[in-house]
Amino acid sequence: MIVDVVRRFNLTYTQRIGVLDDSFLGTGRPLAASRLLFEVGNDEGASVRVLRDRLDLDSGHLSRLLRRLEAEGLVATAPDEDDRRRRVVRLTPAGRTAYDDLERRSEDRAASLVAPLTARQQERLAEALATADLLVRAATVRLREVASDDPVARVATQRYFDELDARLPGGFDTGGPDAPEPGATYVVAMSDGEPVAYGGIRPVLDDETAEIKRMWVHDDWRGAGLGARMLRHLEALAVDQGYRRAVLDTNGTLVEAIAMYERSGYRRIERYNDNPYAEAFFEKEL
Repeated sequence: MIVDVVRRFNLTYTQRIGVLDDSFLGTGRPLAASRLLFEVGNDEGASVRVLRDRLDLDSGHLSRLLRRLEAEGLVATAPDEDDRRRRVVRLTPAGRTAYDDLERRSEDRAASLVAPLTARQQERLAEALATADLLVRAATVRLREVASDDPVARVATQRYFDELDARLPGGFDTGGPDAPEPGATYVVAMSDGEPVAYGGIRPVLDDETAEIKRMWVHDDWRGAGLGARMLRHLEALAVDQGYRRAVLDTNGTLVEAIAMYERSGYRRIERYNDNPYAEAFFEKEL
């Protein structure tokens, strides 16, 4: 049923918003070029790599789109002053005018689509689309293994630390730079080129036990099941690496995490480490 609903929505929505037209919203450009123009204008100085990751485009397709926008005088690509190995894309003055026109046309099309609806119907539609957007993005995020010193991993780790510092009653002290963790495996969930969830496993206690560490989900993604998906992924990694049991610890303040662990089949056990911030300890047979 869900597949039929998604397909029907895709057919309806793509027709209604003009995706099928060669000239998206009457701009003279197709949707792909218009979307790239929007991303450049929405993030001045975006690198080519960031744009590729955010739009999930292969290098060849992105290059062709950039050449089109450059030929129209809308964007300029140049080496990054801070890192000459990177190329950054910026709007030209003509590109800024085209971006503003695209924004106006997009606003007008969205307003015309919902104009026949009552205020209550518009509210229902907004709620439904917000939920659909979150769940579709959650279903399509990419999970990949990263080293703990990978730039993306560092960003995710810092956000995890920042959340602990904000939520724990006495704050959180990292205790200094991370030390190498032999045998550890970390995983990051990426969406639109940004980390939205993170976690890892490492050996602990004995050869058959893996510890799940640094489980973090971006605030904007709470309620989409991404934390549970990351947890299942880490458990599967642990099994692939020969572990038969998973353990973890958490602070009592993190009630959402505790509820997720219990729903996922974890049971409380006695303290197994000297982590000063840990107040609840769990295990699960894999």
